[in-house]
This record gives sequence, structure tokens and C-alpha cells, in this order.
Amino acid sequence: MTTPPIQEAWFASNFSRMVAAAETAIVGKRHVIELAFTTLFTHGHLLLEDVPGTGKTALARAMSRTLGGASSRIQFTPDLLPGDITGINVFDQKTGEFEFHRGPIFANIVLADEINRASPKTQSALLEVMEESHVTVDGVEWQIPQPFMVVATQNPIEQAGTYRLPEAQLDRFLMKTSIGYPDSASTRQIIEGRNVPTWTIEPVLSPAEVRTMIDMARQVAIAPSIVDYITRIIEATRSAAQTQLGASVRGALSLSGATRTWALAHGRAYVIPDDVKELAIPVLAHRLILDAEAEFDGVTAESVIGQILLDTAPPEKRTVVQ
Repeated sequence: MTTPPIQEAWFASNFSRMVAAAETAIVGKRHVIELAFTTLFTHGHLLLEDVPGTGKTALARAMSRTLGGASSRIQFTPDLLPGDITGINVFDQKTGEFEFHRGPIFANIVLADEINRASPKTQSALLEVMEESHVTVDGVEWQIPQPFMVVATQNPIEQAGTYRLPEAQLDRFLMKTSIGYPDSASTRQIIEGRNVPTWTIEPVLSPAEVRTMIDMARQVAIAPSIVDYITRIIEATRSAAQTQLGASVRGALSLSGATRTWALAHGRAYVIPDDVKELAIPVLAHRLILDAEAEFDGVTAESVIGQILLDTAPPEKRTVVQ
């Protein structure tokens, strides 16, 4: 397959169109929507954590509507089984053979609603497919349609009936963010019904066009000085006094990939330090495990990343790689 040439204006225009379409339903939250679509075009997965009723599910639905492909929704509950997600082999008495019945994971955008209400065993059913874009059932691999993205929502772990996501699964989410409550103007707009229902959003791009944009984003240049900047940030998360576990190699790759997409969405075929600063917290914070004493003192992963950004000097020259 020939890699498409980078077309900054075309990419930025399509990115803006998809964000604008989703924003008609999720008003006043453009930045969060931009992060969500950055995750999509980086070929990653998104975790939305917030209190109930802030629009987490609506954002996932709006995203799926803008993409003219298949979408599905999985409501995670304590009695959900791994086979309910991946699919199972069913014996056909007429043919005398087993037939694979695909689960809801076989879609372009999968909404994993309230993912932390299922048991860790069921949550682990997503580990393989989120990393490798295929599922293995009874020793047979089944490929997932592309593009593929899991948009998972979860309630804060302090709420009743929730399970903490395993660290290995958290690390597979490219970004974690929250929507938060809308401001006063947006709240009035919602109450007055001036936001559109998610099911009325028309597709903006086809799956093929999204795959082309994903390929374009991978070509965006990162100067050696930016690579060094990202490396120093990652290493600082590992040596920080407040952390037991810093960002993984997957976290470093996720940050570099997300900055490529973010740059192209803003009309540039190269990454600048501000791209790294903009995305460091949503890409890295959920991957850190804090020291128990620091956690007791009220330190958050977001504050640790914020301090690292203050302490880590960006490149003096914004080198552009042609």
C-alpha cells in the first residue's frame, strides 16, 4: 500500500469538520472533542472518566456518528462475560461444525460504557484487541475492521460498584480525559434544546478516509530535539519522588504519535514543543502509579506531570524537519 503524501490543509479541514459536527451535540467542550479525535487519528483508544451525567456516552456516540462505519455499544455490568465482548463459537447441529458468532467488539468505534463496572476478568478481554486489533477465540485469530477505536467511559472509582482498571489496560488507552460540567452559557443552550441529538449527526468521513488520515499523521516529522524533549519528560516520570511507576515505552510512543496528529490537525507537518506540553497530561498521567505517601498527601498524577513540564526545559530552537 502506497503511503499518501502529507496534505496539511486537507487533514486540518477534515479534522475541523469532524470536531464541529460532534460539537453540535456536545456544546462548549471543543478541547475535549479535539483530544478525542486526536486519539482516533493516532490509531489509539480513549478513556473518559467523569461523574455521571456529563456527556461521556454522548461524546462517544457523536464520534461514532461522524464516522461512516460500523459502531457498537457494550454496557459493562458485573455479570458480563469475556465472550459477550469478543464473540463465541456456537455448534451448528445442521452442519455438525462450530460457527463463530462475532461479538460487539467487531466495529470501527466501540463504546465500552461504564467499563469499570465489570470484573477484571471481563475487562481483560479487551487487552489483546486494543493492542493488536484482533481477537483469539479457541486458538483462531479474527481481525477487527479498521479503523478501530475503543471509547471507554468510567465513573470515579470511589463510587459504588466499580472496579479499578488493571495497570496493563490503562496503559493501552492512548489518552484519558474528562468532560466536566459545562459553563453557564452552554448549560442554558442545553436546557433550551439548542444542541442536536447525537443520532441526527451525519457522517463526515468514510472509514477509508480516516485510514488515510491515520497514515498521514504517522509521517509527520519530529526533530531530534523534540525526541530528546519527550525522552527527558518520560525519564522524569520514572525518577520523580512521588511515583512508584513512571510512564512506559508505550507511553512514550503514544505521546510522540499524538503530537504528530495534533500538529497536523493544526496545519503543520512538524511537531513543536507546545504540542508536547498540550498533550503530556492526557497521554501520560493515567500511566503513573503514585507513591502511597504522596497519594495520601493529595498529590495527583496530573500535578506530577505539570511539575515535570515546568522543570524540563524545551528545545531552544524549534527545529523543522523537512
